[in-house]
Amino acid sequence: MISRIDLRGDALTEFPSGAALRALLPRADFDVAAALEKVRPICEDVHHRGDAALIDYAEKFDGVRLDQVRVPAAALTEALDGLDPAVRAALEESIRRARTVHREQRRSPHTTQVVPGGTVTEKWVPVERVGLYAPGGRSVYPSSVIMNAVPAQEAGVESMALASPPQADCGAFSGLPHPTILAACALLGIDEVYAVGGAQAVAMFAYGTETCAPANMVTGPGNIWVAAAKRYFTGRIGIDTEAGPTEIAVLADDTADPAHVASDLISQAEHDPLAAAVLVTDSVALADAVEKELAPQVAATKHVEDRIVPALSGRQSAIVLVDGLEEGLKVVDAYGAEHLEIQTGDAAAVAGRVKNAGAIFVGPWAPVSLGDYCAGSNHVLPTGGCACHSSGLSVQSFLRGIHIVDYSREALADVAHHVVTLAEAEDLPAHGAAVKARFDWKVPGQ
Repeated sequence: MISRIDLRGDALTEFPSGAALRALLPRADFDVAAALEKVRPICEDVHHRGDAALIDYAEKFDGVRLDQVRVPAAALTEALDGLDPAVRAALEESIRRARTVHREQRRSPHTTQVVPGGTVTEKWVPVERVGLYAPGGRSVYPSSVIMNAVPAQEAGVESMALASPPQADCGAFSGLPHPTILAACALLGIDEVYAVGGAQAVAMFAYGTETCAPANMVTGPGNIWVAAAKRYFTGRIGIDTEAGPTEIAVLADDTADPAHVASDLISQAEHDPLAAAVLVTDSVALADAVEKELAPQVAATKHVEDRIVPALSGRQSAIVLVDGLEEGLKVVDAYGAEHLEIQTGDAAAVAGRVKNAGAIFVGPWAPVSLGDYCAGSNHVLPTGGCACHSSGLSVQSFLRGIHIVDYSREALADVAHHVVTLAEAEDLPAHGAAVKARFDWKVPGQ
């Protein structure tokens, strides 16, 4: 069901660099560049036809003919009123824990006195308007509503709208986003919601339409078409990341419980047939035991043939054998997993040595599923190895740092000769002249 990659012996010695090692590791095919050409006409159609284009694409891609794209306020209230009490309690606890963590990420202005009379203050200003995207294809993710909305709210974003695909066969909520998505919005106080999915949702936020004002930033996971649309609009709007298929890597030794490891690999595989599940271990016995555990656990769950089996048997998933913990750390750092579990002896110390991961889950009692819902951490994380240079979604994602420079006459005079010297070294004499003019120095050419 899952392949093996043997990196024991001389394998890691022959491929010492990160890029060469990454090439040996499993990864899903996810060609955003190819998808970009397909989403371009969709995005430009939304630009020119606005809501009419959104309505046409809902019919084409979602099988629903909409009267309007904005969800009526009454539908949000109705969805919350009809929500299963247990689901409501779980969502409320997830929100509470996420707020607890993200509130601590707020940043305060800080002033540095560079010299007497010269200060630089950095203030943090939230993005004015954000478009949030919640997927609604194979699965419905109210948890993603929470993970996107809470950090934006804690950052102080004043205007927030959410888009999620309309559902074709959802009873009284047909033609609207899934009612659990709507209920999550109601719990979070998000009252501007649109029944729009895919690349067209990103285009709606980027360009604006008759109904929806343009946003400064778009965040939220989605399929390859959403990722491609984000790339298309990069520069016009801010984005969080081009999220690819989800992935888990587990670094484990012979102290790990194979039943736990197998269940965690399956938990990510059930997202999507392109989901990646990778075990890195120095224990052949554990590898054998995990493989033995996979078959009965897979047989006992849902989404077997359409998601889990293709994911576990695909090129993106594997058991990677290494000689020891040091080699295992080298492999997981090269892989840069979205989710990395450490199931080894002294797991906390090992986790402290990891350099590249979207989020790290320490020991047997912190599975990725906890982070997906109720750890308090954020589950919108970099994929495809992007953890080597990018972070997950946080309050910081929605803030802009602005420097305020305040110098007195004396403080400028003290450094003026350095400014003039550097301006002349760069052949930008007008830069120096702008300083000289303030002290009645002779400006060249006058």
